[in-house]
Amino acid sequence: MPMQKNSLGHHLLSLVRHYSRVAPPPPAYADPVIRVSNNVAYLGSPKQDPKPRQLLSLPSFPGYPLPGKNSATGHVTAISWLKYYFDEIPDSAIQSHFNKGLVQMESLNLNADDSFIERDEQMRPLRKIKHNEVMEVGARVWVPVSVAETRISKRFDCIPSGTLYPNADEIDYLRRLAKYKDYAILVLNKPPKLPVKGSLPVHNSMDALAAAALSYDYDEGPKLVHRLDRESSGLLLMGRTKESIAHLHGLFNDLNTAKSSCKAWNDACDAKLQRYWALVIGIPKENEGIICAPLSKIILDDGKTERVILAQSVGLEPSQEAITEYRVLGPMINGCSWIELRPLTSRKHQLRVHCAEALGTPIVGDYKYGWFVHRRWKQMPRVDIEPRTGKPYKLRRPEGLDVQKGSVLSKVPLLHLHCRELVLPNIAKFLPLLNKNSDTLPPALSGKPDLLRFVASMPSHMKISWNLMSSYLV
Repeated sequence: MPMQKNSLGHHLLSLVRHYSRVAPPPPAYADPVIRVSNNVAYLGSPKQDPKPRQLLSLPSFPGYPLPGKNSATGHVTAISWLKYYFDEIPDSAIQSHFNKGLVQMESLNLNADDSFIERDEQMRPLRKIKHNEVMEVGARVWVPVSVAETRISKRFDCIPSGTLYPNADEIDYLRRLAKYKDYAILVLNKPPKLPVKGSLPVHNSMDALAAAALSYDYDEGPKLVHRLDRESSGLLLMGRTKESIAHLHGLFNDLNTAKSSCKAWNDACDAKLQRYWALVIGIPKENEGIICAPLSKIILDDGKTERVILAQSVGLEPSQEAITEYRVLGPMINGCSWIELRPLTSRKHQLRVHCAEALGTPIVGDYKYGWFVHRRWKQMPRVDIEPRTGKPYKLRRPEGLDVQKGSVLSKVPLLHLHCRELVLPNIAKFLPLLNKNSDTLPPALSGKPDLLRFVASMPSHMKISWNLMSSYLV
């Protein structure tokens, strides 16, 4: 009798169908149903369930206070954290995601209505959160990538003609690039394909145009304190006075010679950071990590072309230390994935070489260090494969989309590397103190924030790629 019960139990277990919360299997059968549209009846298969949303992970919550943000309360709510991270996105769009229950947080306790996300090769439960939930240190929030979808604007997406005497329209264009200005610094959102530093054959450069158009009420224009590659885009910092330029140069070199006797200034210097977003071909093996790979410069056989490579441990060429933190933002779609990069050193082409050679995932549009992959580049097709079910789905096409604007739809995409976030000391606050070599702030300046934080929207070609790769029909 016990043997019969055991055999019956095994038989029943074999008939049980096990479902996965991540990818439930399709129904075993589906009877045709009648649907009515515009007073016309149709006989067909049942309507398919909505596609799963592509999720984007925010960094672990660093704690209070947030860099560059002062608040009277002693805590940070979930909506404040999202508004802080997505500074360039309208508040109404973020609030709408909370209202629809689309914002989720990793949970330690498993509930019946929880969904799941795979991170670090483990399935982690997610729970929906409200806008007023208080954030705890280390908490990780997940939102649909649609929160960062933006309209594609064709206006002003061009580069000035390149004369050293810009006309009124070009001056107006350049001043629209400015995100922040005080008496000490100027922060710009540099467009792609605009060189930062000019030379004899290059006149259309950021420093020359800034000197001609962005001096405002000063006798001289602002000066560069760090560099961005010509093909990349994003936040560019310039100094407006000799004193601020000297301190900012010390802040951006790897020796960090900007330190002084003022503890508040030193703490602000330690909090300085740059974060980039990049679209890479492939996906790193680990979701996050630190790349410690020294770099060397070599001259190619033509005797002119300079190339940066990973330093060889037994090589004779001099090398420089290069360190980069990285974090994968989402899963791979059509062979590409979005990652976040934070350089801890300032080396020429550091991020491009680390992505291409250290991670093995070249940045889309980087033909200098990823040429071996771009030889087989195929522009994104109109139909993609939904990664969790393996079924094809159609991508939305933004209105007025020009497929030749350098996105993943282009045969020759532009470089997808953008300096999105910049946190730096409020040098306008500390400059009077640094000039006097004192450690006490004047009362009029003590109420100003120690840190400034800026977030720049992506250029048009990266916005198109983001919108297309995040287009799940939900």
